[in-house]
Amino acid sequence: MLLKEAGTDIMNVADSPMARVRMSAVTAAYLIQNTTGVEVVLHLTCRDRNLMGLQSDLLGCHALGIRNILAITGDPPSIGDYPSATAVYDVDSIGLTSIIKKLNSGFDYAGNSIGKPTRFSIGIGINPNDNDSNREYDRLMRKIEAGAQYAFTQPLYELDPLLSFLDRIKIPDFPVFLGILPLQNFKHASFLHYEVPGINIPAPVLKRIQNARDQGIEEGAHIASELILQAANLVAGVYFMPSFGRYAQIAGIIKEIKPKLIDIRKKGKN
Repeated sequence: MLLKEAGTDIMNVADSPMARVRMSAVTAAYLIQNTTGVEVVLHLTCRDRNLMGLQSDLLGCHALGIRNILAITGDPPSIGDYPSATAVYDVDSIGLTSIIKKLNSGFDYAGNSIGKPTRFSIGIGINPNDNDSNREYDRLMRKIEAGAQYAFTQPLYELDPLLSFLDRIKIPDFPVFLGILPLQNFKHASFLHYEVPGINIPAPVLKRIQNARDQGIEEGAHIASELILQAANLVAGVYFMPSFGRYAQIAGIIKEIKPKLIDIRKKGKN
């Protein structure tokens, strides 16, 4: 209840991120939503399920009251604890987006009627830090064409990549949510920067967290808060990725910035 009391509007449930074994994301999402009363966004990957499994889980989610799906391809097993595990990838995130759109129209992937249509909101991931910006832009356009309704960014640590990406896509009424993964210390920041695909931490931020020494958690929270406030009028919202179960750090950031965000947006409308 810590995050709910801090003012969280919705909770994300990741699907075995970094290709490491976790509780079933569907089960976790159901338990969180029903225990807290806070709506969830379920991350669904293509890595572990074939076409039948994806659709089966989606229909099960709908029956359980889970309505928000983030369609992602999924981290490959090679980066996790089971590098020899078999990855399925019958489709990628674009194909999964298309499947969800079809279910929302009342049909499965093969064109068979499912009876009542589902009512999923369809989210996708984007990476403004991608070195191949043309590829990332093209994939975003294909995802939107397939049925995507909003996007979550990879974790960001500076504003420029987000500004450049938003300036390029220029899609009215397409919500983008800023991804925030607060840093804990220099070792954590270095690991993310050098070892995790899709994450880039600029040199000034690395220097700040290095200089913070044993105050890394506090400095990581400051860095996150600053970026959120800078992006307040650029994005539809913010989502957090706690590291090492440090939900108290996230709760503290939310309590600090939420009133400021409301004030900034009020001024922006005047």
